[in-house]
Amino acid sequence: MEKDSLPSADDGNSRISGGRLVAKALKNEGIDTVFTLSGGNIVDIYAGCAQEGIRIVDFRHEQVAAHAADGYARQTGKTGCLVTTSGPGCCNAMTGLAAALRAETPLLHISGQGATTQYLQGTLQEFDHVRLMAPVTKWAASVRTTERIADMVSMACREANGPVQGPVLLEIPRDLLDAEVDIRQCRIPAAGRFRAVNRIVPDAGSIERLADLLMQAERPVVLFGSRVWDSRSHVEARELVRTFGIPVYVNGSARGIFRPDDPLLFDRTRALAFSQADLVLIAGAPLDFRLGFGRMLNPAAKVVHIDQNYASIGKNHDIELGLLGHHGAVFEAAVAMASGRISRGARVQRQAWCQQLREAENQALEKLRPLFLSDSVPINPYRVAYELDQFIGEDTVYIGDGGDVVSISALGVHPRNPGQWMDPGPFGCLGVGTGFAIASKLADPRKEVVCYYGDGAFSMTAFDLETANRFNVPFLAVVGNNSAMNMIRYAQMVRYGDKNGTGTLLSDLSYGKFAEMLGGYGEEVHRPEGIAAALRRGREAVAATGRCAVVNIWVDPQVWSPGTMARLKARMERG
Repeated sequence: MEKDSLPSADDGNSRISGGRLVAKALKNEGIDTVFTLSGGNIVDIYAGCAQEGIRIVDFRHEQVAAHAADGYARQTGKTGCLVTTSGPGCCNAMTGLAAALRAETPLLHISGQGATTQYLQGTLQEFDHVRLMAPVTKWAASVRTTERIADMVSMACREANGPVQGPVLLEIPRDLLDAEVDIRQCRIPAAGRFRAVNRIVPDAGSIERLADLLMQAERPVVLFGSRVWDSRSHVEARELVRTFGIPVYVNGSARGIFRPDDPLLFDRTRALAFSQADLVLIAGAPLDFRLGFGRMLNPAAKVVHIDQNYASIGKNHDIELGLLGHHGAVFEAAVAMASGRISRGARVQRQAWCQQLREAENQALEKLRPLFLSDSVPINPYRVAYELDQFIGEDTVYIGDGGDVVSISALGVHPRNPGQWMDPGPFGCLGVGTGFAIASKLADPRKEVVCYYGDGAFSMTAFDLETANRFNVPFLAVVGNNSAMNMIRYAQMVRYGDKNGTGTLLSDLSYGKFAEMLGGYGEEVHRPEGIAAALRRGREAVAATGRCAVVNIWVDPQVWSPGTMARLKARMERG
């Protein structure tokens, strides 16, 4: 506790408000930014944050604020913090909390509540937030006395930051926030003195078994998922694959851990590699729909699953070895265990296996190249992905927000460094882009932020571009506009022959004009040869004006990602 910044008995004032207690606890937790939308029940938290030097970023919708808190946690490695008023304020944030739960993001959501003295009398915005949020949080509780506020904020943060991270809810009634109490009756946990070490490592025998499997396999393959980056295990991940010479694939925010030209990185031959591998190591990723619930793995392959979440290990597929622990610590231990034990013959075998995959990778690229370089009008969305990959730089955070927008981007866009890819994740939540973009720019203003939206996703959250402008964290918004919720339209066409697109067609809107309305730069692109120049003009406008720019690219509504078509085919085959 920083006593010189607190009221004290010596200066004749030992009283402190509930809102100030919240802010003191947040500061001690290392939380420097609060994402919010204002409401009458939470204003004393704002007053406390102002006194403690905590930045308040207010949005136009609580869902966007929740996504921003989620994105800020992912970018900084800190606990994200969302503060909403009671009733509709808390309810509006629910989707963002659900997305954070599936992504295992540490996020503290503080919700207001009506006064305890008016409990169940029908006060304005009264609602049972704890029961509402229980299914989409790890932990949810309500504060009962002002004296316990700081203690319970810290308790909530500990819950959010366990070995399995995730969002938590703490509800604080209005009268407890407004009340002043004697600080000597309050417990304010000291900064940084109560965190457990999360670098858990399995027993030596399990690590030796892992090393032996990696050394003995003839055709091993590794998949790193988002939790490898989220646990900041990227350095150890690189060392693991280089030590054993194993071809590696990445998904989610693990994209960028390896440079695009890394000889061990592959991204277009995953199905082939998984079907022929004799050992598959999956780390930081569940065996969910993205891996066909394990069905895309060679049935004869030995499967090793490493995760910090016990519930994920071996779910949906039998495994040879399951290791519960911190990813980086497990990788580091396996490398140490194998030191000097990898034979020359094994390295030669790995080189032949990698060469086989590289040839297949090149063939896959050649098949995609006509799409990437397509001159068709309307513009092929693969061409947009190609142009975006050419456009982004060493310090660009790339965000995909949409359906096929993300799937096609994954085939064409290659982030240059760790932490520079963000997408809706396993919850598949459209509308994350604006919050993620604002959070990324707040986390590191030196970085360029590019968010590529589908037009459906853009229209969900576009008004918070004004928030980005207001807080001087502008970014480049690129819209792939096909005037439809196109993934769903494809399913309608194939399954029902519905060419009219019932409930999935949108208006032809010139979204570039939206940026102009907010005082920024907007441009419409109708031909593929105009994409590169439009992106450059957007970048220059963001730098010159300090406001978001929107490049609206009109794309062909008759082009879908392979994943969209394959998933529907699989569903129909299963009946």
